[in-house]
Amino acid sequence: MRIGILQGAFLPVPPIAGGAVEKMWFLLGQEFAARGHRVFHISSTHKDLPPTDTIAGVSHLRIRGASAPKSVVLLKLLDFLYTFRARRVLPETDVLVTNTFFAPIVLAKHSGIYVDVARMPKGQIRLYRRAARLRANSSPLRAAILKEEPLAESRTSLIPNPLPFSTPEPVDWSLKEKRILYAGRVHPEKGISLLLDAFLTAKARGHMAGWKLEIVGPAEISYGGGGAGWFAELLKNHPHPDVSWLGPIFDSQRLNEHYRKATLFVYPSLAERGETFGLAPLEAMAWGAVPIVSDLACFKDFVRAGINGFTFHHRAQNATNVLADVFSRATQTDLKELRANATNVRSTHSLTHIAEAFLTDFERVVDGLPAISAPTPS
Repeated sequence: MRIGILQGAFLPVPPIAGGAVEKMWFLLGQEFAARGHRVFHISSTHKDLPPTDTIAGVSHLRIRGASAPKSVVLLKLLDFLYTFRARRVLPETDVLVTNTFFAPIVLAKHSGIYVDVARMPKGQIRLYRRAARLRANSSPLRAAILKEEPLAESRTSLIPNPLPFSTPEPVDWSLKEKRILYAGRVHPEKGISLLLDAFLTAKARGHMAGWKLEIVGPAEISYGGGGAGWFAELLKNHPHPDVSWLGPIFDSQRLNEHYRKATLFVYPSLAERGETFGLAPLEAMAWGAVPIVSDLACFKDFVRAGINGFTFHHRAQNATNVLADVFSRATQTDLKELRANATNVRSTHSLTHIAEAFLTDFERVVDGLPAISAPTPS
């Protein structure tokens, strides 16, 4: 097959500036190419990347994009202009994967449009009626798509996100430290303030001697963070020697080193309408870090409370104390069984396994057959 991947206007590929979606499709494209398919990857230009090159058999073409603005209206306008520029250079493909807002509209006449709905829809699904496929990465996202467009059931696939790396070596449990890790955007909707309040509350109770909290991720607006003003206020209100701010880490190998050493991984997202999957907890689980996640529906596809992780009710009136209780319990529990179960995502969400599901669905698109729904792991 000739497979096209049209990425958004705001981050480059390879994902040298971050981006979970960009990271995923960069690796999936290489997996498709390794299986003999012709793959074209279109993405935003970057000063450190050439306009065209070939990486692991994938042909990369980069066109002028933009830095992500704070204004949603301006963001959509820049996406629209970027998509028009992409239309002029798109090669002929059998399937065109895209996560840009306007591509399914601007490129409606292009056959095989495969929309990667990476975030909760906000009314746009009805505009994508000519798309061959709508792909959801979790059960709640699929339900949200069908709520907006009930007639799209035969065009809506459920295929989980893969781990964005290969993990051939076993977990070295001797490397684990009394370390709780957060990795993701440093933004209010990610529950960062709640995380800090809960950690400091648990510390004050005297239950977490020796435990440290590490926070990895960007606070800059251009990378999806909460911005300099909000971040400065956050630091001012939560000083503590056991909290380390490491900034963004975009290199996968460096990030994996933090996953290797973390005993617990916390992801207290509050984004009821934004979170669709949660790739960071999945990555951490692959390295044996037991996840603590908020009670968002998207995490239920792969985090099982008491089996391979912990959950907490982020909507509770006393959410700070609820999360602090989980910290106290998790740090005083024998985690051997939970962390062993957590590493099962290495097989259920492996890159090769998920790539095979995508290729099967691509073939069904070409043949005009209904979508597949890959079962979520139990």
